[in-house]
Amino acid sequence: MKKFLSKQSGKGPNRLELIKWKSILESLLFAAGDEGLTLKQISEALEIEISIVESILEELKQEMDNDLNRGIIIVQLAGTYQLATKKENAPYLKKLVDSPGNTTLSQAALETLAIIAYRQPITRAEIEEIRGVKTERPLHTLMSKAMIKEAGRAEGTGRAYLYGTTKEFLDYFGLKSLDELPPLPDRVEEEYMQEEADLFFDKFQETFNS
Repeated sequence: MKKFLSKQSGKGPNRLELIKWKSILESLLFAAGDEGLTLKQISEALEIEISIVESILEELKQEMDNDLNRGIIIVQLAGTYQLATKKENAPYLKKLVDSPGNTTLSQAALETLAIIAYRQPITRAEIEEIRGVKTERPLHTLMSKAMIKEAGRAEGTGRAYLYGTTKEFLDYFGLKSLDELPPLPDRVEEEYMQEEADLFFDKFQETFNS
């Protein structure tokens, strides 16, 4: 256990401490959502060395991979770690998404979808700047319903995920292409951001939900 050394104490944890770290790590990854976390971010949050984080990640990953009672795994994408569902459960997830009772989108999801539709590709931070609230849950909802997809990475620090709409989005709203979206005024100044978000949603709801 000497390899598990804390930045704070310089001492190796006992088994209970290791279990606690894995529990915290899983919570951190869940909270990070599809943005994921880098080794550095995890190291700073747990206040332990990166080499220790790698060991904890590997142990937790193996536990999740090998436990048939768990439906979540840890995946590494472009230098970040995030939680994902097991591939073998995909048919059941598809049934959930396709079931009639799960076709309705909430107002928050519609607002988020409208912004993505008109501003794609766009990052979560940019969406939240426009909406003025956290957007993690609506994004997860839209991803689970295949309304949106990851459309690459943004340039700059962190290389956040970019989001765009899907063919399913077009089918859902009866569109042949994005060119058929109702036109909006070209107003991108900072002071119009919230007004623009309201306009996005109102026009979107009026056009597709009337």
